[in-house]
Amino acid sequence: MRRALSVATLLLAGIGSAHAQGNARAAPPAQAVPADPARSAVAERVVAKLVPPGIYKKIFDTVFTEMMDQMFGQIGQMPIGQIAKLGGLSETQAKGLGDTKLGEIMEIYDPAWRERQKRMMQAFAGGMGDIMVKMEPAMRAALTRAYMREFSTEELADLDRYFATPAGAHYAAQSLVISMGPEMTKAATDMMPEMMSAMPVLMQRAEEATADLPPQRKMDDLSPAERKKLAELLGVDPEKLEDDAT
Repeated sequence: MRRALSVATLLLAGIGSAHAQGNARAAPPAQAVPADPARSAVAERVVAKLVPPGIYKKIFDTVFTEMMDQMFGQIGQMPIGQIAKLGGLSETQAKGLGDTKLGEIMEIYDPAWRERQKRMMQAFAGGMGDIMVKMEPAMRAALTRAYMREFSTEELADLDRYFATPAGAHYAAQSLVISMGPEMTKAATDMMPEMMSAMPVLMQRAEEATADLPPQRKMDDLSPAERKKLAELLGVDPEKLEDDAT
């Protein structure tokens, strides 16, 4: 049961974290952008409006926590058998659990589970918010470089002019928050059952994709030189490394 809940929790946290970072497409490898003070200046103005100071702290302190609360409410209504398959149960064993909901089990197993998960997510969100405050300047600088690579000086100027209008300023200031608003949260929550159903198939595909690779080696498979190097990398005594492995 603990494993099933852990799998569900990790899946939710992963979805929430990815959602918090937006739905950006895969970026090509970063390429150097020729120095252009004028282009850099307008890109900085555009990014400053899209990522105003404190925006990530605001997201993790409010929107992220609300989104995760909704998702945990949804997962509490899911059949435990569907989640248990991710925790290692066979198809037959999972079917034997019937339509019993995770929330029904957890209310007996851990009466405080909803409040526990809520507080855990709040602690996580608060910590991430504090981290993002420190990272925000670097994030803004990186986004500035990305916009300089993606948009021409003329396009950046167009964006800057648009963001100077009432509608543009409203959009720029709220775009990140909107991407995690109630509508997007509901869409992500509604996807949970389908994602959970698809996960065993995806895990099977991952196993098949790596089936021809040699198995991961154990400590006994390593040569003395490899064990010595591993101990040095980990900063532990070689004998202690061997003791921990047995």
